[in-house]
Amino acid sequence: MSATLSRWSRALVAAGVCWLVAWQAAALAGLPRRTTVALGLYGFVLSVVFGKAYSLVPSYFDRSLAWPRAPAVHLPLAVGGTAGLALAPLAGVPAVVGPLGAAAWAAGVAVFVATLAWTVRDNPTGAETGTGDHNADRRPVDRAANRFVPVVLAYLAVGSWETLAARVAVAPAVLDGYPPRATHLLAAGGAALLLFAVGFRLLPRFLVADLPSWVPWAVLPPGAVGPALLAAGLPAGPVFRAGAVLEAVAVAGFAAAYVRLYRASDRDRVGFLGPLLGVGFGALAVALGLSFAFGAVDPALVTAHYRLNLLGFLGLSVAGVTFQFYPPTVGRFPGAGDALARAAMGLIAVGLVLELLAAVVPVALLPTAGRTLALAGAVAYAYLVLGVFVQRARD
Repeated sequence: MSATLSRWSRALVAAGVCWLVAWQAAALAGLPRRTTVALGLYGFVLSVVFGKAYSLVPSYFDRSLAWPRAPAVHLPLAVGGTAGLALAPLAGVPAVVGPLGAAAWAAGVAVFVATLAWTVRDNPTGAETGTGDHNADRRPVDRAANRFVPVVLAYLAVGSWETLAARVAVAPAVLDGYPPRATHLLAAGGAALLLFAVGFRLLPRFLVADLPSWVPWAVLPPGAVGPALLAAGLPAGPVFRAGAVLEAVAVAGFAAAYVRLYRASDRDRVGFLGPLLGVGFGALAVALGLSFAFGAVDPALVTAHYRLNLLGFLGLSVAGVTFQFYPPTVGRFPGAGDALARAAMGLIAVGLVLELLAAVVPVALLPTAGRTLALAGAVAYAYLVLGVFVQRARD
């Protein structure tokens, strides 16, 4: 990996980490849901996903990134796009901010999708995996995972186009511009499906454990179809219910696969805790989603559902994997180490539990307490990751 690619990929991850803190502060302050969704999904989750995908996906397809400067071009577009989308719902913000933010975001995703698509153009199914002979037994799982990366790129493209079309009249919508459709395309079809695909390659190696070759096929096909049905069927009806069932199968299957890996591993790394907590919250999130699809919709539980998905399932999984790539134990600054990393993830997890309890048992202080703990965990996480980045820059 070139120094340019590495530096700008880290910059995208750093931007995502900063958006996490801004997201939790906005949630605690009670800002509109569309603002917090923009900060959490477009800002935190997808910025980190973009940063790592630029370096991981080409190697998984046994290729080098076609344009190493793509992350440098993508970064200001992603930051500007997220800022515009987050500010647009606030009172007093000029009407032009939302369209400009959506246009910048879509342009950034166009850079990302075009660069990766061109990189793998002669290996679109990922049959060439870059897996060495010493890991030959992992190739069936690796090939299965690679097949779904182009589906992720398609979801990111369509979800970003829907984001743009909802705010710019000259961009015709594929669907109808209803904002939760774009959210589900990007969160479930982009971020979650990439977590499944990349996770099946990364996590067995991290934990030095194996998965049967059929496991990805139990998770990835429903994880690929479910988001499209969810987005098309919202907010109710048979298509929505089918999507909810398929997404539940995918998340539950991935959770079971990760628990199996975790139990089989004899390694002890702080980063392993993140996906373990994440898949637990993911199971809760899809259970709520099924309750919406087959029963009544409680607005308080809708908020809990999106927090469990974005901060719990995706957020904690991303945090754990980040700690694998950037171990807190390498830090030579105050507080750096596994103890603070565990505390960061634990604070976020406990905060989410309190928020979920508040949705079921309305106690005035529970939501505030939960979001305060989540903010504290986010600050600790950001301190560790950004501290390691600053230390690397100085070394």
